[in-house]
Amino acid sequence: MKLTLSNKNKVQGAWAMYDWANSVYSLVITSTIFPVYYNSVTKGIDGSDRVNFFGWEVVNTVLYSYSISFSFLIIAILSPLLSGIADASGKKLSFMKFFAYLGSISCIGLFFFDGDNLEFGIMCSVLASIGYAGSIVFYNAYLPEIAEEHEYDFLSARGFALGYIGSVILLVFNLLMIQFPEWFGVPEGSFAARFSFLITGIWWAGFSQIPFRILPKNPYKKKIESKFLLKGYEEISKVFAQVRKIPVMKRFLASFFFYSMGVQTVMYLAASFGDKELGLPGDQLILTVLIIQFVAIGGSYLFAFISKIFGNKISLMIMVFIWIGICGAAYYVYSVYEFYALAFVVGMVMGGIQSLSRSTFSKLIPEETTEHASFFSFYDVTEKLAIVIGTFTYGAIEQLTGSMRNSAVSLGFFFLVGLGFLLLVSIPKKSFTPQAIQ
Repeated sequence: MKLTLSNKNKVQGAWAMYDWANSVYSLVITSTIFPVYYNSVTKGIDGSDRVNFFGWEVVNTVLYSYSISFSFLIIAILSPLLSGIADASGKKLSFMKFFAYLGSISCIGLFFFDGDNLEFGIMCSVLASIGYAGSIVFYNAYLPEIAEEHEYDFLSARGFALGYIGSVILLVFNLLMIQFPEWFGVPEGSFAARFSFLITGIWWAGFSQIPFRILPKNPYKKKIESKFLLKGYEEISKVFAQVRKIPVMKRFLASFFFYSMGVQTVMYLAASFGDKELGLPGDQLILTVLIIQFVAIGGSYLFAFISKIFGNKISLMIMVFIWIGICGAAYYVYSVYEFYALAFVVGMVMGGIQSLSRSTFSKLIPEETTEHASFFSFYDVTEKLAIVIGTFTYGAIEQLTGSMRNSAVSLGFFFLVGLGFLLLVSIPKKSFTPQAIQ
């Protein structure tokens, strides 16, 4: 699909705005206010951290880890088929809308979670996670369709940067409302926290209208057939056969799988670590995440710039090395200032590794293909399975050892394996066909 210069700028700007729309979920729901609120309302009067979930007694933070694992397992199972259908029918934007609305409505549902209805709260958080993860599959697939290869790194960084900026704006607003409810005319207590979940869902759905209206609906003019389910299976099977013929893509996905176990687990469970291991109050935990977000904006562009000079592989390797150091340092963090310092380093590499991983994979997709959703489903399934295994392992180690510090150190092993596979990757500078890669 060819775009004129003016139309390209408009489409690329709209595409990046979906990061602005959905990143508030990642920050408010998964990283800051919801984990702190969840830990608070699921802690017993006697200080016990064990809860009853459909008759199963489990540690509250372990249940939260497992719920994240479950939600991403569901999307990992569904997304290959859905992306195949989207590619075969040209309905990529429709699927993106469905999952975005599922996620935003589920965030709104969390407004009614008060601790006495644990099952309802967990189900809403799982559905919100499925909505977020599902929409990202189809969102990412637009990147190679709306940009030239030399634009991938900085356009991907632009999306992540907008996401960090937008989510910080909403988080600061929510934090002020929680700390000073009288300024906003809301009741004291948990109402402000629950109201922040409602606002998050509205923000997500509202700003999504920008990409929904401007992104091309069916750029390759594919016709919708009655047997689109069968076509979906055929599409993903065809792409799987292509992936098997591209060794560099297989090696990159293997590397991405292992280092994503660590990156994504840190994203989802850093607040729980600070709460449980350091006993940090909610405002300090949220300040920590704000540090990560602000630094991540610069990190996205910094490592895009490094990749322009030294290549994507060197830039990724530098970040993985830093992540290994972060995992080791986490075991020895005991003070709030040490936690802030570690958060600064996490932010620097978190934005960069997410942004550059997405753009690197885009460069590995054959230039002549139109099945971008199907190709990106392999990327996203790899990431989702990494989250499943990473968060499950994190929760299981805490369950067995009684300490999140041991869980944090174990993540370093995943980064080491990811680094090993990354050493085997040779990222081409130009687009290629499967037959051209040996």
